[in-house]
Amino acid sequence: MASPQTLQERALAQACQTVLFVALELSDKKWKLAFSDGNKRRIITITAGDLVTLGEAVAKAKARFGMHGVVPIVSCYEAGRDGCWLHRYLVHCGVATVVVDASSIEVNRRARRAKTDRVDVEHLLRLLSRYHHGEQRVWSVVHVPSVEEEEARRWHREVERLKKERTGHRNRIQALLVSQGVRLQPRHDLLERWEAARLWDGSALPPDLQAEVRREDARLRLVDAQIRALEAEQVRRLEAAVTPGHQQRAHLMPRRGIGLTRAWVFIMAYVGWRQCHNRKEVAALAGLTPMPYASGDSSRDQGISKAGNRRIRTLMIQIAWGWLRYQPHSALSVWCNTRFALGGKRMRRIGIVALARRLLIALWRYVQSGAIPEGASLQPL
Repeated sequence: MASPQTLQERALAQACQTVLFVALELSDKKWKLAFSDGNKRRIITITAGDLVTLGEAVAKAKARFGMHGVVPIVSCYEAGRDGCWLHRYLVHCGVATVVVDASSIEVNRRARRAKTDRVDVEHLLRLLSRYHHGEQRVWSVVHVPSVEEEEARRWHREVERLKKERTGHRNRIQALLVSQGVRLQPRHDLLERWEAARLWDGSALPPDLQAEVRREDARLRLVDAQIRALEAEQVRRLEAAVTPGHQQRAHLMPRRGIGLTRAWVFIMAYVGWRQCHNRKEVAALAGLTPMPYASGDSSRDQGISKAGNRRIRTLMIQIAWGWLRYQPHSALSVWCNTRFALGGKRMRRIGIVALARRLLIALWRYVQSGAIPEGASLQPL
C-alpha cells in the first residue's frame, strides 16, 4: 500500500500536469469554444458542425499556450439537440469528453443575471477544471449510449410520436364534423358512413368540409399503416431474440400486468443500457425520488423530483395501475391497498406513485437477478 506522502506527491503531480481544457457551447448556427491551460484563456466562435475548423482551433490553442507534443485534452458540452455524435467523434480523436446534464449546472440565483453564449462557455470551462481536479459533484454527467443502444431506443419513440399524431388526426376529424352537428367516430369506414350524414336542415355536408375531412382521413390511414408495420417489426425482432435486450423483453413480457409494449419500453428505454448499482440509483434515474424541503422551522414535502426519464416514469405509473388489477395478492399490492386505498382520491394518487417506485425497483431486480417480487404471479394473462 502506498504511503500518504506518495499519494500526496501523485496528487500534486496530477494537478501540475499540463492539460488543455476545452468547453463547447453548441447552438444551431455557431459554436462557441473556450480553451484554457489552467491560467490563460482563449474563446473563439466557429460554424456549427465544422470539424476541420474545430481541429485547427485546438491546434492553435495549444500553440498559443506553449504546449508541445502530446498533451492531454479534456472537454465538455451540454446534452441537447446535437445528441451523442460529437462525443463519439471527440473520443475517437483521443479527447476525454463528458456530456453534461444542463439542468445540473449551478447558476446565479439572482433575479436578473447575464446569460450569453460567451458567459455560458466561460462558466462551463471553470466547472470543467473543477471536475477534472476531483470535484465530481460539480455537475451530473450523462451516460452516453453506444450506437447499438441508441438505435434500440428509436422504435418505441417513433411509435409514441405516431400514436400522438394519430390521436391528433382523429380529434381533428371529430372536431370538423361536430362543428356542423355531425357526430361520427373516425373509424376505417368513415368515408362510407358519412355519405348518409346530413346537416340539421337535411342538406349534405359542404364540399370544402368533405375535402378537408378526406385529406385528414388519408393522413390518419397512413399513420395507422405505419404503426401496424412497426408493431409487426417489433414482433419479428422479439421472436428472433438476437440481442440480450430482446431476450430480457421476452423474459419480462408474459408477466401479469406488463405485456409486450411495456416490457419493450422498460428494457430498451431504461434497464437494457443503464448500469445501476442500487435501488437509489434506479429510482433517481426515473425521477421517482422524494424531494423534501427542510430549512429551519420550515419543513414540507415537494413531491417527486421528476428529474429522470419521463417515459419510464409515465410507464411505471401505468404498470402500477395494472399491477393492482392483475396482481392483487402480491406483497406490493397488499401494501399499497392497506396504506393508501382508504385515504381518498388524493392519497390514492400519492399511493400509486409510491407503488410505481417500489415496483420499478422490484422489476429491475427481477430482470437483473431473477428475484421474483413477493407474492407475484408469473403466469401470463
